[in-house]
Amino acid sequence: MSITNATALRKNLFGYLDAVAANDEKVIVTTKNGNAAIISEEYLRNLEETCYLYSIPGMREQIIKGINTPLSECEEIDWEKELQ
Repeated sequence: MSITNATALRKNLFGYLDAVAANDEKVIVTTKNGNAAIISEEYLRNLEETCYLYSIPGMREQIIKGINTPLSECEEIDWEKELQ
């Protein structure tokens, strides 16, 4: 994660944006009125998806249960058949 101020950000905006997009770098920009963050689109979409899933009642618990279930106890699903 990089921390910079607005003046330095302006001087090397494309460098910071490339680092964020290519390397999933996060940039904190400090200002007089508070701080801002620059994150990649992929990181933002992942955060949004996580928030959405956790907003569904019981989903968090089901995700944790799935993570803790041994693979040997899982059953394989034929998604093409299921979606017909």
